[in-house]
Amino acid sequence: MTQANEPFDAVQIISIKRDKGTLSPEQIDWTVDAYTRGVIAEEQMAALNMAILLNGMDRAEISRWTAAMIASGERMDFSALRRPDGGMKATTDKHSTGGVGDKITLPLAPLVAVFGVAVPQLSGRGLGHTGGTLDKLEAIPGWRAALSSEEMMAQLQDVGAVICAAGAGLAPADKKLYALRDVTGTVEAIPLIASSIMSKKIAEGTGSLVLDVKVGSGAFMKDEAKARELAETMVALGKDAGVHTVALLTNMATPLGLTAGNAIEVEESVEVLAGGGPEDVVELTLRLAEEMLAGAGVHGADPAAALKDGRAMDVWNRMIEAQGGDPRAKLPVARESETLYAPADGVLVGLDALSVGVAAWRLGAGRARKEDIVQAGAGVHMHAKPGATVRAGEPLMTLLTDTPEKFERAKEALEGAVVIAPEGSRPAQQLIIDRIA
Repeated sequence: MTQANEPFDAVQIISIKRDKGTLSPEQIDWTVDAYTRGVIAEEQMAALNMAILLNGMDRAEISRWTAAMIASGERMDFSALRRPDGGMKATTDKHSTGGVGDKITLPLAPLVAVFGVAVPQLSGRGLGHTGGTLDKLEAIPGWRAALSSEEMMAQLQDVGAVICAAGAGLAPADKKLYALRDVTGTVEAIPLIASSIMSKKIAEGTGSLVLDVKVGSGAFMKDEAKARELAETMVALGKDAGVHTVALLTNMATPLGLTAGNAIEVEESVEVLAGGGPEDVVELTLRLAEEMLAGAGVHGADPAAALKDGRAMDVWNRMIEAQGGDPRAKLPVARESETLYAPADGVLVGLDALSVGVAAWRLGAGRARKEDIVQAGAGVHMHAKPGATVRAGEPLMTLLTDTPEKFERAKEALEGAVVIAPEGSRPAQQLIIDRIA
């Protein structure tokens, strides 16, 4: 399309960022809108993305870019949600930057809803070694991810929690930009990551937001300084948009919990809702619940008690049933399994999250392209986590898949993933690294 009648032109915009200049609010608004309309060509936006990656953006630019992305589509409005006393129901949400075994959304959404706060959790699918919340839940027979806005609102009013796919109308500019960043080596640009995440979350219309920014080998951000910069940028964007936003920096050097897959992560989530489950999953679920409740103005709540006494499980069952699922149905089980054993006595001090995530992906739990089909039963079940004493010949991990020819490549991914040190050693790992507000 021609740019003859446009107020700016793409080359002018690219040149400003190439030369480390600052884009005006009007230039940013035009750029996002013109790209969405097809006036700016793909190669031109690719050049601009690279200039932003190399030269950055200041806070005002990122904030305006995010606002322009939001303006490209619709905004959700939860003001019609009501408490029993007739007052407006508070809404809160959580976003994780993704990792291995990160099933936290599953127990967290119903847990927070116990306390009368609405949790509209718009989630995504897995790509590569990071799992997707929707893929996990689709392991439950009958459960569906796609809800209309009316269905979503009704479920939030009645149940208090919903986990579903985002509609195409939220920040459509982001969908187009994300695909371009993926193929042009510009995914790592913090202004673009931050605006991508926050444009969707702000357009979602939630009153408060908690960000779980992962750090380590299994995370998108391997480096703590970069993860901190991303967290600080996103918190600032939330505040600029009037959304109460806090971030936790959390460790993703080791997988969360003892499972990485789909059905097996649902099973582990249900264990947490039943008052059990792995310590790290419980710890992070409770900490995020406390942050979400505080952001929604609920103080003095005891999320740990709601896990122990079954209230969170009740909300989970109602949430799954509301979306067509049977929470009591048997989950899919992989047809084939192969167990890997400890090579020596000692203390397990290292279990590399990226290696486990890639292995689960290769077994069929993840996808290389968006159109790939995932296996519900595939994944990696870990029998020990860092800090555990192990003996040679004891099971360390069980690999699960419907297609046994995948075992070899999965085992290749796990070479060097396990570190066993002499007895008395302690792994230097801290789950929650910092809080940014």
